[in-house]
Amino acid sequence: MCICQFGQAQANLDSLFSVWNDTSQPNEGRYEAYSSYIVNGYLYSRPDSAIILSQSLEDFAKISGIKKAEAIAYHIQGIASYNMGNYTAALDDYLKASKAYESIGDKVGYGACLNNIGTIYDEQENYEQSLAYFEQALESFEDSDLKHQYAITLGNIGLSYSNLDSLDLALDYNFRALSISEEEGDKEVKSVTLGNLGDIYYRYEIFEDALESYNKALTLFEELNDLTKKSNALASLGNIHLKLEDVKKAIDYCNLGLNLAIEIDERGNQMSAYGCLYQGYKDLNQANNSLAYLEKLREVETQIQDDETSKVLANMEYRRVIYLDSISKLEEARLIEEAHQAEIREKDRVRDVFIGSTFIFILIAGGVFNRWRYVNKAKNIIGQERDRSENLLLNILPAEITAELKEKGHAEARNFDNVSILFSDFKDFTKLSAKLSASDLVNEINYCFKGFDAIMEKYGIEKIKTNGDEYMAAGGIPVPQETSTKNTILAALEMQAFIAQRKTENDALGHPAFEMRVGVHTGPVVAGIVGDKKFQYDVWGDTVNTASRIESGGEIRKVNISQNTYFLLKDDPEFVFEHRGKIEAKGKGKVDMYFIKKASLDQ
Repeated sequence: MCICQFGQAQANLDSLFSVWNDTSQPNEGRYEAYSSYIVNGYLYSRPDSAIILSQSLEDFAKISGIKKAEAIAYHIQGIASYNMGNYTAALDDYLKASKAYESIGDKVGYGACLNNIGTIYDEQENYEQSLAYFEQALESFEDSDLKHQYAITLGNIGLSYSNLDSLDLALDYNFRALSISEEEGDKEVKSVTLGNLGDIYYRYEIFEDALESYNKALTLFEELNDLTKKSNALASLGNIHLKLEDVKKAIDYCNLGLNLAIEIDERGNQMSAYGCLYQGYKDLNQANNSLAYLEKLREVETQIQDDETSKVLANMEYRRVIYLDSISKLEEARLIEEAHQAEIREKDRVRDVFIGSTFIFILIAGGVFNRWRYVNKAKNIIGQERDRSENLLLNILPAEITAELKEKGHAEARNFDNVSILFSDFKDFTKLSAKLSASDLVNEINYCFKGFDAIMEKYGIEKIKTNGDEYMAAGGIPVPQETSTKNTILAALEMQAFIAQRKTENDALGHPAFEMRVGVHTGPVVAGIVGDKKFQYDVWGDTVNTASRIESGGEIRKVNISQNTYFLLKDDPEFVFEHRGKIEAKGKGKVDMYFIKKASLDQ
């Protein structure tokens, strides 16, 4: 992943804010202190607040006529928008900042903005455009003493060439970055460049060189105590050893990387490690271990998706508040609060804190890199780009719930009187899994569940979740419909037909095949979103428990329903029923159950 320029440093925030508030100070010192205050205090931890605060800097620049302050204000707004996933706003702000820097001949600021624009295009996989901006940025840094920035941009160009399948140029630019980092004793850039080289070698299947580069990078990450990059390097070494068919060593490295990634809560690296462990145990034909890590892989994937969803929702809420209350009111409240805190600590005020503009750019170089590098790795593992728009929300939550979240910022749990809960599971799943390789077992489960998902979409049934070989869905939520019970039964019957057809195909090939029970019960439930950070639409109530018992009390190739569901459909000529009498259900005693099938088909 390319490095976005601007970075963080430690500073006395109270002192910086006091300087900004002191109108007796020179204007240049005030805006420099305030921009450093925003960068160090808010830009990365609270980007929405950084945007609000930078509006004051922008207004100050227009009143005072200081073009440099205006450029920095736009630059900060661009990085904050980028961190919030709003690429359109970020690109617009970077362009404004670059023009302001260019008008005053500030090549350092101009180059930093060009680099950041290149990073946006890289994120969108427009590598030719990103390369063009990186090359312009490199020209701006050539005449400066900022070797750190120059080396970073060389590495970004190298990564662009790698993405454009130009191995020789990719290696050449990264070796130039490596040479500069060694001359300057810049371990940070050296370690990142070695990691980039490892990625490039891996991509082109030069695995021995990839191994050497990542081992060197790992040593530096340990010296720098950079746990995020260290966990990534360990997982990368594991994946390289997989390609070298040293599976046991691969598993050892990936376990080390996983444990560290869990310790620091770095989900992108967890994804990489889980993927490595899943593949490693699959190569060893250890189905149970392989499936366990596949489930962990999916779980973390969902967490990453939900983190992105939270970011989208936060961005939506921020825009809504801006629209309703106006930026000026939010800004005023923020400044009053900060001014009050500064006043309390007035005796500790330090007046000699002035941050030079060139130093600010050195500070703000590479700060976004860590996060975006590893998020990008997670995206590559998942195999798709995450959409930071409504499509992301719609992939996780029902459309109606998404609309409520956008409008209110939260979604209320609701009571529903008539929801049909569907459960299915495969008969003798554990026994059958022993007859299949890990790869075949996983592929077969995926094939079946994807088929079920398509059936649910066809009939307007809400998929709730999967758990191992169990599949759960619900008809009649989040929008109740008169036909929801019937549609749930039609979906259940089509699921059985789908599995029967799949069994016929597998039997013809001499492959083991699943057979399935399906059960449906209808009744009242509570439905809503669970989790503060990990969104999941779920249902609760005795109806859910009863539906599970109806499924376990069924038979393969049949759809078993409860008496409640039977009463709702008994007069529908499209179905025929077989009363099974009272069947023992765990925790429920004996309950009436019915088999259901279409009147025109002997299913």
